[in-house]
Amino acid sequence: MEPYKIKKIILENIVELKLLVLIKIYLVVNVSRIVIYQEQIEKQKKIPPLPVEIDKEKKYEVEKILNRRDMREKPKYLVK
Repeated sequence: MEPYKIKKIILENIVELKLLVLIKIYLVVNVSRIVIYQEQIEKQKKIPPLPVEIDKEKKYEVEKILNRRDMREKPKYLVK
């Protein structure tokens, strides 16, 4: 996906974005939510590790749990 483009400046701190119709977000945003787009450097691309098969199920080895939250009464974990 390409970076978003600014369609017009409404106020000093509010802009309207030019987006595809398929993207379901509000077009008018505060400039504090906008950051300058930077291309990824080749070595920055992270390839997720391959799963390990245990009893014909794919499993991943978790190095560290960074965060936890509940979504629809089920725990979700941010892992490293």
